[in-house]
Amino acid sequence: MAASIWQAINQAAGQVVETVQRSIVQIRGSQGGIGAGTIWHKDGLILTSAHVITAQPEGSLRVLLSDGTIAIPQIIALDREQDIAALHIDVNNLPAIQVGRSRDVMPGQWLMALGHPWGVPDALTAGIVIGTGRELPQMNGRDWLALDMSMRPGHSGGPVFTPQGEMVGINTLITGPQVSFAVPVDLATLFLKESLGSRVSGSITRV
Repeated sequence: MAASIWQAINQAAGQVVETVQRSIVQIRGSQGGIGAGTIWHKDGLILTSAHVITAQPEGSLRVLLSDGTIAIPQIIALDREQDIAALHIDVNNLPAIQVGRSRDVMPGQWLMALGHPWGVPDALTAGIVIGTGRELPQMNGRDWLALDMSMRPGHSGGPVFTPQGEMVGINTLITGPQVSFAVPVDLATLFLKESLGSRVSGSITRV
């Protein structure tokens, strides 16, 4: 009985990860770096970290979709301070991720994250939430999700998500072997509303 329960749990988790992986893209540039991004809306809106795209020369960015399609992105919104960026590619009917609420995330909660560390595509890591909010030490009073996860360069821009497959953060910063930080998805939603407004109204209704 116990074995069958764990088998069912593992199967369900595998299905969630597989679904989320279809919403992940690789972001490449002429400098050779590889970062991650998440398809936010089926009509080509992609969310990532600002530092992923600003590290590359202008015009050199390419987006690689999970089906192998390569697209040239347009940067449509950028906030270096919050480390969030929005890209658009001229591709439709994309597998957008399900968006959750970071305000509901609590310390001790189990989350997963995807990215492309050292160029390894769609690498999964997982761990628990250490803390949330503005009171985290040495984080300049900004909202963060602090995570006990093993992340590496290349995870940046990818999603932090729940066991139900809901995105709750953007992989952003590493401060130690097992400590990383993510921008809460609620801030990303607000960033999109303030930057793009009605142009993406259908994709940012959860605030």
